[in-house]
Amino acid sequence: MQYIDLHCDTVTRCADGGLDFYGGGVMACVEKLQKGGCLAQCFAVFTQGADRDKFAFYVNYYKEQLKKYSNSVLPVTCGADFFRAEKEGKVGAVLTVENLGFLKGDLSGLEILGGYGVKMASLVWNYQNELAFPNLIFKDGLPLFKNRESRGLTASGAEAVEMLDGMKIIVDISHLSDGGARQILSKRKIPAVASHSNAAGVCGVCRNLTDELIKEIAACGGVTGVNFCKDFLGGGDVFDRILKHIRHLINTGGEDSVAFGSDFDGIPEVRGLEDAAKMPALLNYLNLKGIKSATLEKIAYKNFIRVFTEVCG
Repeated sequence: MQYIDLHCDTVTRCADGGLDFYGGGVMACVEKLQKGGCLAQCFAVFTQGADRDKFAFYVNYYKEQLKKYSNSVLPVTCGADFFRAEKEGKVGAVLTVENLGFLKGDLSGLEILGGYGVKMASLVWNYQNELAFPNLIFKDGLPLFKNRESRGLTASGAEAVEMLDGMKIIVDISHLSDGGARQILSKRKIPAVASHSNAAGVCGVCRNLTDELIKEIAACGGVTGVNFCKDFLGGGDVFDRILKHIRHLINTGGEDSVAFGSDFDGIPEVRGLEDAAKMPALLNYLNLKGIKSATLEKIAYKNFIRVFTEVCG
């Protein structure tokens, strides 16, 4: 079965390390995505502490690599491109941004996202910026994983969300505080996503979503992409933990609100699910454990195609 992954940090890792995009030994290189049956990969430009020049460096690297490997990768700019990628036997590539802090609060800079072809963006990573508070609270430099942050968006952050909606860019609430997520999701009519987040009801860390937020994402037609990081899955076999989070998400928000958001190349290697080439084993496991094929197809790729098409066209 093919799949779509809503989040990886492969662009930043490859660009910083001077690695090749196709077979550079990373978790979600094109070669491994092909082996895993990936229909499309969302490639995040991660910009913690960076400025616009650094952001441009990452995007230019991404563009150059897509051009270099155009026989294997197809940029996805509209919903129809997913089907074009499938027809041509290529991996679809969706450009996203993790953390708009590089704008330093200057919202005029949001215009460059559309020019670069960005299709999904989150406001914040693990540290407060001019737009929002994250869902991590620190004390003496250490994260308090059991504490939840109620402070939300700044005025600039709220304006940024409105601008992203107007630009037809999917709003991503992963890493955002509970307060900020509630502000975005309350009575929302446009689908939003949590690209790489899990269920706090299964593993009670602040990086994971409360049932309230899971329901709010589902209510606006959005999806939650299950993150493969052991810290957020909880202890035990990784496949079993992913299954538990998926079941909780289905029971809380419905089968139309679940997707995959691996966080490959942004997390430590996970035994049994070391890279994208291992995705068929996960999909087979989920099916054998009772996730029906029709439901699994929704989770694997159909739910996100729906969201992407509704928001981006």
